Amino acid sequence: MEVGPKNVVQVITDNAANCKAAGHLIEAQFPHIFWTPCVVHTLNLALKNICAAKNVENNSVAFEECNWISEIVGDVMMIKNFICNHSMRLAMYNEFVSLKLLSVAETRFASSIVMLKRVKLIKQGLQTMVISDKWSCYRDDDIGKAKFVKDKLLDDFWWEQVDYILSFTAPIYDMIRVCDTDRPSLHLVYDMWDTMIEKVKMVIYKHEGKRLEDESTFY
Repeated sequence: MEVGPKNVVQVITDNAANCKAAGHLIEAQFPHIFWTPCVVHTLNLALKNICAAKNVENNSVAFEECNWISEIVGDVMMIKNFICNHSMRLAMYNEFVSLKLLSVAETRFASSIVMLKRVKLIKQGLQTMVISDKWSCYRDDDIGKAKFVKDKLLDDFWWEQVDYILSFTAPIYDMIRVCDTDRPSLHLVYDMWDTMIEKVKMVIYKHEGKRLEDESTFY
C-alpha cells in the first residue's frame, strides 16, 4: 500500500504457510498482482517430498514409486543414530573414519541428500569398520541393530540405490545451490529449470534402459 498497488506486479516470498496465505490474500484483493514462491524453497520442498514418500501417500502411484527412497534415507538416519548415540560405537567410528557424521536438521535445505552424500563419501571407512575384529567382538544390547547396520553397509545393491538417488537428485540440488544466493537469478530460472528437468530425465531413463520417447512412471 505504501508504493501503491498499481506499481506492483509480483510478490515473491518463501513457501511458509503464512507467506503462502498472504500471497493468496494479495491475489484475491489485487487480481493484477501475482504471488510467486521462492524457487529455492520450491525445489527444496520437491526434494523433501521425493525423499519422504509419506508426504505423497494421497497419491498412490507416487507413493509406490518413491517409497523405496524414503526407506533408504531412513536406513541412513538409523545407521547415523546407531553410531553417534553410543560412546563406544562413536569411538570405533572415529578410529576408522576421519570425517564426522553430519547432524542435519530437516529444516535445512536438501537435508536428506546432504546425509546421503556424506555416507557415500565415507563408504570405505564404514565398511572397514563393520568387518573389523573390533566390530565383531563388540557386544551391544541390541545385536539385531548391529547386524542390520553391518548388512546394509556391505550390501552392494543398497549402495547402488544410494548412488541412484544421488544421481537423479543432483541436478535439483545443483540448481538450489545456484539460486540460493543474494544475487538476482529470476531471469535465469526458467532456462535452468528446463535444463534441470532434462538432466533428471536422462539419468532416470538411462537407469531404466528406456528411450526418451518411452514412458517412465517413476520419472
